[in-house]
Amino acid sequence: MTKITWKPGTLLAPVPPALISCGTVEKPNVMTAAWTGIIASDPAMTYVSIRPSRYSHQIIKESKEFVINLPNLPLAFATDWCGVKSGKDVDKFKEMNLTPSPCSQVKAPQIEEAPVSLECKVKSITNYGTHDMFLAEIVAVNVDDKYIDEAGKLWLEKAGLLAYVHGFYYTLGRKLGKFGFSVEKKPKKVKEKEFEVKTENKKTYKKAKANKKPSKKA
Repeated sequence: MTKITWKPGTLLAPVPPALISCGTVEKPNVMTAAWTGIIASDPAMTYVSIRPSRYSHQIIKESKEFVINLPNLPLAFATDWCGVKSGKDVDKFKEMNLTPSPCSQVKAPQIEEAPVSLECKVKSITNYGTHDMFLAEIVAVNVDDKYIDEAGKLWLEKAGLLAYVHGFYYTLGRKLGKFGFSVEKKPKKVKEKEFEVKTENKKTYKKAKANKKPSKKA
């Protein structure tokens, strides 16, 4: 394998093409942002990086609140459309038939059609060249109950969440295993077909493991 070195760039993928809602239920706005992620787990911290020229930037800067809505396949068109249109010119919620729904901890609306909505309160704003990073605490999580089973377990993989890779949108594919499966001595069998590790993946893993060079002794 030969790798080619390029200049620094934003080639980290996949990333979530999240729908960032802000404003109020009465006057909502939404934009699409891929520059978002998790900072810490306790307290739950996240961020979203937005260009100062974006309409949502000023709204979030003043309100210190926003909601990260994770889109799935039915929201794919709206996700792209909300990323190329400006709230200055059009009511995106109305045009995309999105429903602004009240949140429990922030005044910003969540998108009712989204499988997951994270309510966020801004803690700080830092400029990093082209974007301002809004560091925020996740103060509440809203999940569509259709993905929660009778035991209260969340099966988010069934939501068909979107991923953004180098300019293109994708839905998440086959599940290969849960966290820690590579060191599990006796993996528990999962009945659901979508959670099975396919034979070809097992063969590839075994082949890669067999070809791995042993580490040199000190």
